[in-house]
Amino acid sequence: MKRVGFVLKVKQDKIEEYKEHHRHVWPEMLDALRATGWHNYSLFLRDDGLLFGYFETPHDLATAAAKMAETEVNTRWQQFMAPYFESPDNARPDQMLVELEEVFHLD
Repeated sequence: MKRVGFVLKVKQDKIEEYKEHHRHVWPEMLDALRATGWHNYSLFLRDDGLLFGYFETPHDLATAAAKMAETEVNTRWQQFMAPYFESPDNARPDQMLVELEEVFHLD
């Protein structure tokens, strides 16, 4: 199982709305994440909008993201979430993930 960490930036004026939407993630989105191999998935948000995501997958980040991109619900979710993120080229959030290098892990 590969551990994946990534960062994104939520717009400062959208933080509270973003958090509210993640209190009520669509059930079909949760099902799609599970079905495509996203496990132990967590999001952490700093006060300035820096978002850190972590999940475990049998794949690498590119493959896990590609599997999600094949689902219709992911397309709708990414379009819905796009206005919440700082993006210089209006990319979908799942196309802007900046993967972090794992430098330490303790079981």
